[in-house]
Amino acid sequence: MKEMMAPGTNMSPCNGEIENGFCKGNMSAIEENQEVSDCLSQPNAGKPPRNYPGMRHCISQASLGATSALEPNTVKLGLKSPSSDNCAYVPIFRSGSYSEMGPKQYMEDEHIRVDNLREQVDDSKGLLSQGAYYGVFDGHGGIDAASFTQKNLLNFILEDSHFPSMVKKAVRNAFQKADNTLADTKSLDSTSGTTALIALILGRMMLIANAGDSRAVLGKRGRAIELSKDHKPNATSEKLRIEKLGGVIFDGYLNGQLSVARALGDWHIKGAKGSKGLLISEPEFEEVVLSEEDEFLIIGCDGLWDVMSSQYAVTIVRKELMLHNDPEKCSKFLVKEALKRNCCDNLTVLVICFSQDPPPRIEIPKTTRRRSISAEGLDLLKGVLSDI
Repeated sequence: MKEMMAPGTNMSPCNGEIENGFCKGNMSAIEENQEVSDCLSQPNAGKPPRNYPGMRHCISQASLGATSALEPNTVKLGLKSPSSDNCAYVPIFRSGSYSEMGPKQYMEDEHIRVDNLREQVDDSKGLLSQGAYYGVFDGHGGIDAASFTQKNLLNFILEDSHFPSMVKKAVRNAFQKADNTLADTKSLDSTSGTTALIALILGRMMLIANAGDSRAVLGKRGRAIELSKDHKPNATSEKLRIEKLGGVIFDGYLNGQLSVARALGDWHIKGAKGSKGLLISEPEFEEVVLSEEDEFLIIGCDGLWDVMSSQYAVTIVRKELMLHNDPEKCSKFLVKEALKRNCCDNLTVLVICFSQDPPPRIEIPKTTRRRSISAEGLDLLKGVLSDI
């Protein structure tokens, strides 16, 4: 698959009315009864980053040192989002990736980067806005499932009759088609499986689809916003679903066999097609309207997140971008840092930037309020300290 830089904002002509980046004459249906304004502001921040009790929180001062000399632009926290006054915001897509086998005997990860989706889409689809596509596929039981999904999933999406008018349905159908094809193709190992996490971006709309335990994290002015859930068997929602169907979770493994609750392939576990099995390929979705506050996206397999929190990764990437503005170097930095933390898995990381410029420096406003302690409080504090 080609990896191209995003072009300018020139669009193909459309004889009809243009709505949400598509030619209305080519839209056969509307997926949801919800209008999205061009000036819609970014949704509120999601849940806080996950914390891993066994994680080492070490970091060199050099990597997180001050870089004010390299940061001509400054953004003050607490101010109104610049995107709220700029309806003409258009993201620019550029990306980098890095993979290493790690301590494992075989490399079973695959990934894809398409910075210019319009070059992959037939003109008859009426795709007028800029687009991009990224994915990480963490294989297990061999490379067959991950390699097949990496090569074919995007084509399945673009060929679906619901694309681009009903993007979610097209993506869901593509996941199902890839899963079924893995079962039907004799040349592929039916015992091979893979997780699949993709980011499909059309104009300012970004759709995250995930089946497995890879993770997508948005960097929003230094904050980490998780856009996917890790489908581990012992996650609450997955555990309830599995146990309701009569399955068991042993030491974090589905029926003592697999460390994920959703995956493509693995037909030796799923059984016959059409049956309601414990292991499913159904993706979960998250939609985001990109704004100028959204600086970059990190997509990584579980090897990264097993040893690193989402917030730590965002902090690192932001600092590195401010230094050299190179997403490829950021991806490599995260992989190397994960290996230092004794990651025991294959490692694949993608960093996708939404601007050509590095992130601006964030300056926290200083407070002028003076704080003091009363005489009674001081006496109480002295009494407490004297009892220690």
